[in-house]
Amino acid sequence: MHLASGRSKELSEFEFGMIIASNAFNRWMIRCISAAGMKDMTATDVLVLHHINHRAREKKLADIAFILNIEDTHVVNYSLKKLHALGLVSTERRGKEVLYSTNEAGQDLCKRYYEIREQLLVSSLTGDNTESYELEELARFLRVLSGLYEQAARSATSM
Repeated sequence: MHLASGRSKELSEFEFGMIIASNAFNRWMIRCISAAGMKDMTATDVLVLHHINHRAREKKLADIAFILNIEDTHVVNYSLKKLHALGLVSTERRGKEVLYSTNEAGQDLCKRYYEIREQLLVSSLTGDNTESYELEELARFLRVLSGLYEQAARSATSM
């Protein structure tokens, strides 16, 4: 039986669209960070770096994994070790906690990524109010669906 049959073919079409968009987004992040000067980073590495850089606040491993909705903290920890080895993040131990922050090299890389994003991606947007509203609504809808998928995932775990 195909997933697009039955009561919710629209959901199946949406899921397929998410797969295609997710792959395109991941490819974009990897190529943008490469254009910014850092080769051999994964999409997860890019996300972790940007989150650590966000608001210039130190972050803990558990908080990074939580915000990025990555269940396996080992995945985040691997990226953190890689980013540290690349000289993009600094660590500071406070008691049992290790805090991560971007250093000057990490901040510069995020700035170059931002500039390339502005030049190649943001400039493609029209910037009109309708487009802004649609993007805002789409973001809201994706957060709602994320909650539904999380609940379904928890239910599937107990089956």
